[in-house]
Amino acid sequence: MQTVNDPYQEIRPYHDDEVPSAIQRLIQDDEFINAILSYRYPHASGPLGWLLKPALKLYLTKKWNNIKTVQDVQLHVASYMRKMIKTTCDKVTVSGVEKLDPNKAYLFVSNHRDIAMDPALVNWCLHQQGLDTVRIAIGDNLLRKPCATELMKLNKSFIVKRSAKAPREMMKSLSQLSAYLRLSLDEGQSIWIAQREGRAKTGQDVTDPAILKMFFMEGRKRKQDFDSYMEALNVVPVAISYQNDPCDLDKATELDAVNRLGAYEKSEFEDIQTIVKGIVGDKRHVHVAFGEPVTLSQDTPESMAAKIDAQIHQLYRLYPANYIAAGVEHDSVTPAEQRLYEQKLAQAPEAARDYLREMYANPVLNQCATSSDNTSQDSLIAAENNK
Repeated sequence: MQTVNDPYQEIRPYHDDEVPSAIQRLIQDDEFINAILSYRYPHASGPLGWLLKPALKLYLTKKWNNIKTVQDVQLHVASYMRKMIKTTCDKVTVSGVEKLDPNKAYLFVSNHRDIAMDPALVNWCLHQQGLDTVRIAIGDNLLRKPCATELMKLNKSFIVKRSAKAPREMMKSLSQLSAYLRLSLDEGQSIWIAQREGRAKTGQDVTDPAILKMFFMEGRKRKQDFDSYMEALNVVPVAISYQNDPCDLDKATELDAVNRLGAYEKSEFEDIQTIVKGIVGDKRHVHVAFGEPVTLSQDTPESMAAKIDAQIHQLYRLYPANYIAAGVEHDSVTPAEQRLYEQKLAQAPEAARDYLREMYANPVLNQCATSSDNTSQDSLIAAENNK
């Protein structure tokens, strides 16, 4: 429940008692209503769009009338996820979730390929197993509109203040975030957070030690050593693998622009467009693999990051496009898959094709590099499937 002295009110998700008023604010937000109209009724939402607004607001008021709690929101999202998976995925599979203790809270450190779908798919897999959904770390760069903030905080998201630039302001916000992470876990609420800021556009899933240093800020404040504090967080690596990334051509084009021009300037609504494309785009097979809690022994943020990476790289599900891009022979590479891959390459500007190849090849190269006992790729995948 909200209190006057709530130190996390600005960044935390909404509590049950805040849900109804947040939904009402959304329904009355013209930008939110206009966004729905332009997406669902693009040809009817122009000059005469004002005629549709009252009807849409009335419809949403009736549809969302029974949403009173955070759990109600999660069940509503689950209903949408079921329809979305049916229309955009061949299948969604999961491994490792059966090893999670329903009486424990976990800090899931995940690779990051899609802004909205990564945590949504983790939540879907947990929900299907009868486990509680996670609180989601989201950067404030994605919350430029009030309606975006309302939506995210309704969906158990908490805010990472990436916009803080002054050193003192940065330290204050990071310390607050570190304390909030620990509070959430102590409350029995698991967390999803990306292994580094931003999506891995090159397919290089690498944990930023700075993320782990942020985790430990609260531990240092409590005068605990790194190993014992970080183990108490129950850090579990998660690998999310998309057979087809709906945003892959956009990522490759962006990487090419950065290489040629030194920078890439996003348009005003590009983040929102990327989120929509990731949600409605064809993903084919998606696999979510939960790893083992990371155990530490005289570790540092850097060595712990390497342990997380090793699990993510080995858990990553490889698909035909990954093998083709890496130039590795595999039984899954059929003529049909070869044609699909070549068609995808042909869609990319010529200067961006190497980046497209790289993002699909890197998971294969990483999996080989992290196999310390020289286990073949096939054996790694078979071992992961049998977990």
